[in-house]
Amino acid sequence: MKNLLKSVIIVVAIILGLSIQAQTKSPKLENSLLWEISGNGLSKPSYLYGTIHMICGSDYFLSDKTKKAFEASEKLVLEIDMSDPKEMNDMQQMAMGKEPLSKTLSAPDLLKLDNILQKKTGMSIQQVDSYSLFTIMSLVMVKSFGCNDLKFYEMNFIETAKQRNLPIMGLETVKEQMNMFENAYSDTEMIQMLEEFSKEETDKLVAKYKEENINSLYDMITDEKMITEETKKAILDNRNQNWLKTIPAVIKKESTFIAVGSAHLASDLGLINLLRKAGYTVKPVMN
Repeated sequence: MKNLLKSVIIVVAIILGLSIQAQTKSPKLENSLLWEISGNGLSKPSYLYGTIHMICGSDYFLSDKTKKAFEASEKLVLEIDMSDPKEMNDMQQMAMGKEPLSKTLSAPDLLKLDNILQKKTGMSIQQVDSYSLFTIMSLVMVKSFGCNDLKFYEMNFIETAKQRNLPIMGLETVKEQMNMFENAYSDTEMIQMLEEFSKEETDKLVAKYKEENINSLYDMITDEKMITEETKKAILDNRNQNWLKTIPAVIKKESTFIAVGSAHLASDLGLINLLRKAGYTVKPVMN
């Protein structure tokens, strides 16, 4: 249980890239998780990489092209800087609910959540009553992979960056990320999302990730029936546009490796097209 919850804390910190439930008109992009950013006054190229955040050890891979790009980079940028003890301390604190779920959820939602937990994790609502709904969603997502040897792309990037003494930074803070998420969904909507996680769907997602098919990945993890347009903007579009305010200064003088959830790459308002609209040349690295 302790090891599982330790993994959940990590997942809470990086889950948003996979928890996007939105539909945006998406121009087709080449099959590549790695994209080179150049032009627009840059002295050196930088790289944009889409992660699946976590994956079973048997499915984990890091292509030679990605290793080469990371080795050529002088800085690592993630959604949040999980190498910062303060950020991780904030995450641990925010993993706990402000009040027990048994006091904050309606009776129908509480019963529905208990049924989901027992079906998908073998746990009861009493065992997780003190946690936030976001933490519980992370727990259900972990279980949907069906393995005990999950690997986390961001944590592996951090480990390598530390070995090379590379600076690490985040595009947003834990508090910003969590506040955004809590404001974007009602409790009922979040519980509805929990029903969608299954090993079958996760297996399909992993297969598309290994194909580097970012268009199919985007299509699979977005569903316009799940959320409102307002929520879509809060969780995906607005974050991409906010990140674009930071990225130009970050990549101006140093070759930077930017790793974010793959859902942030595709679509008209994805980072690839936003960077192109800002004047950068963004092209897939195929080999």
